[in-house]
Amino acid sequence: MDQVKVFVKGGRGGDGVVSFRREKYIPHGGPDGGSGGDGGDVIFIANMRKSTLVDLSYRPHLHAPAGKHGEGKNKHGKSAPSLTLEVPTGTMIKDEEGMILADLIKQGQRAVVARGGKGGRGNITFATARRRAPSFAEKGEDGEARTLILELKLLADVGLVGFPNAGKSTLLSSISAAKPKIADYPFTTLIPQLGMVSLDRERSFVMADLPGIVEGAHRGVGLGHQFLKHIERTMVLIYVIDMAGTEERDPFADYTKLREELTRFQPELLKRPAVIAANKLDIPTAEANLTAFNAKLQGEAEVFPLSAVTGEGVRPLLEAVYHHWQEQIPPPDDEEGDEVFYLPPLPRRELSVRQEQGIYIVEGDDAERVVRRADLHGVEGRRYFKKMLDELGVEKALKKAGISEGDTVRISDMEFIFYQDSEVSSED
Repeated sequence: MDQVKVFVKGGRGGDGVVSFRREKYIPHGGPDGGSGGDGGDVIFIANMRKSTLVDLSYRPHLHAPAGKHGEGKNKHGKSAPSLTLEVPTGTMIKDEEGMILADLIKQGQRAVVARGGKGGRGNITFATARRRAPSFAEKGEDGEARTLILELKLLADVGLVGFPNAGKSTLLSSISAAKPKIADYPFTTLIPQLGMVSLDRERSFVMADLPGIVEGAHRGVGLGHQFLKHIERTMVLIYVIDMAGTEERDPFADYTKLREELTRFQPELLKRPAVIAANKLDIPTAEANLTAFNAKLQGEAEVFPLSAVTGEGVRPLLEAVYHHWQEQIPPPDDEEGDEVFYLPPLPRRELSVRQEQGIYIVEGDDAERVVRRADLHGVEGRRYFKKMLDELGVEKALKKAGISEGDTVRISDMEFIFYQDSEVSSED
């Protein structure tokens, strides 16, 4: 499982509370309603011990916990913990349009993909010299919500590329502890397999057995891009060629087609160091085919005759690959990946008014936020709500749109009747 689509949502903030201090011998205690706690964030953290996104395929909806509500006696609600989920190193986080928002390539790197909502303010926050006993509070804010695509590109140092049944899985299993499925039919390998190759106690590297290429893979034919995307991060390529020409294949034609597919997918791949593993030399026809192959190749690349089954010729291949890999390694980075990526905020919607079936619909992030946080249980709360809408220019926008008294206005999930320049009373 190397690609999943998930919906993430930060936790809702806790509500503020309306409360007044009431103690014996203190007749005028005043407001003491605490504010709500903030909602939790949704965070992805890279872990090199994980190798698949299959866990998230069973959890397509990820909701962080909500903050606690405020309480009386000026007690503020507790902020909620973040929802933290581990993903493999090499995971890219994209939006639905395919834009890369974060790329977690180091152990411990984090990406905050959905921020939690702010807690609502308690009535003690609204106390002023003129408003000494506010009887309203704020509700908590909703957390950010968005749909994301997580795509895993394996972080292998060396990639095995070749047509089906070329012997890639056999080679990987003979030089590492990986146990890929091996059989004598095409497309035995359906998912990438990683193996740690150790030359000695001091030298090792990660090798990936990638699903076999077919002609047209760059257009998505066969396993197509599901295969090719994994090769983008490998630093050294090994072309595994069936030198015995089984299934009436032409070894040199296979090599040429492999390079064509990589070129059409991403031309930069051909600039990376590459060697040729001339496999199946234990089969009698392979020697003659190898001679013809070298004649056509004309020294274009290093060729290592070998047999993945018997192990003959494998060691020189690994030594050469290790040498090429060492040359490609960037300067050492002493720091573990402790960066924290914050996804860019969602696009803001400015205030707008449109008419639909006789209803004036007000849209815009700020106006809808005011509605969701409003406390309309009392007169003071409704007055404060009207004041906030006026400051945002909602009434002005409605008049410009041609609204008349008695018309219906809808903001978010709230509907009310418009009365021009009216004062809010206890009967509204």
